[in-house]
Amino acid sequence: MTNARDLLADLDWRALAQPLARAEDALARLDERLGKSPIREGWIARTHFLDAAAALWLEGELVQIEDLVLHDAGMDVRAPTHELTRAHSILRTRRRIASAAPAWALSSVGLDALRGRGGEGASNHRGEADEDEPAEDEEVASAPFAAEDDGELSELFASVDAAIAHADKTLAGETRPSAPPVGERDPLIYDLDWDEDARLGEWRATIAATHDLPPTLAAAIAAETWNVIEPLQHAPGLGRLLAAALLRERGKTGVHLACLAEGARAAPRERRRARDSATRLIAQLGGITAAAKLGLEWHDRWFLARMLLLRKLDRRRSTSRLPQLVDYVVTRPIVSAGMIARELGVTPRAAQNLVAELGLREATGRGRYRAWGIL
Repeated sequence: MTNARDLLADLDWRALAQPLARAEDALARLDERLGKSPIREGWIARTHFLDAAAALWLEGELVQIEDLVLHDAGMDVRAPTHELTRAHSILRTRRRIASAAPAWALSSVGLDALRGRGGEGASNHRGEADEDEPAEDEEVASAPFAAEDDGELSELFASVDAAIAHADKTLAGETRPSAPPVGERDPLIYDLDWDEDARLGEWRATIAATHDLPPTLAAAIAAETWNVIEPLQHAPGLGRLLAAALLRERGKTGVHLACLAEGARAAPRERRRARDSATRLIAQLGGITAAAKLGLEWHDRWFLARMLLLRKLDRRRSTSRLPQLVDYVVTRPIVSAGMIARELGVTPRAAQNLVAELGLREATGRGRYRAWGIL
């Protein structure tokens, strides 16, 4: 296993000084802007989608933002792909980290929850278990068919009932007949020699050693050492989310969770994958700088779009739903008629009329299942 602490011992401060200063300044400006912004919550909600899609892009998978938004709203136009469900998992993780206390994600409890240990793996994105979810060994309720006689017809119905009940439980995720016993992992998916606990312990020790370093440099080291150590076999994007959580924990970003995946897209691949660890660390700092600069550009563009939309509300009656629609549009990259109807409590036809009054831009180019948004 690679000793990631060597990265700390070989820090070249002369090479790091300028990239570190740029990253620190850019993050400070963005956090200050968001702290006083009327669209802060909308900015945060919208960037969760953008960063989740960027995380899949870095792994070589393309996820359309509109598909991710509609999937999150439970209004898929088509059957969700594997890439889309992975992006949605990252989206839920970002929301969970952002809504928790700053120190939660990097704590033992938080790490266990984020990697599905300690009974936390089956909880929802707010970290709360589904109270009405049935236990795995709970028997299915009364069968859909019943036969009073004890002949062959009764046995046939019983077998059909059992097959339907088993299929229902399997589709609901309550049973996994081919899965290994609890506590064991499928050898076709996981490398059984991969000691996740030891690797995660090494990563946490490296993070603890950065306690006296500037928060931005510590976050860059956290993201880089996660790539080097690879504590979890199937969660490469979690390292960037934990690095963003470290920035919150150490007070560098007080009001937002940095979009490090979106920023990493700006770094050339040859620098992100360079053999030299110093080059990769500088690329991590450059990605943090790019994420903050993009965040400022997004904020200014969305703030201006909101101001232009609000101008259209002059002389509207006090009961108009248009102000609510403006605020809702800021929180999502796109909105559909169904999403608007559910959010505002109106009919889909009324939602389309509100969209027409506001003059939102149609984003899909489709005649049906259309969606709208702002630039």
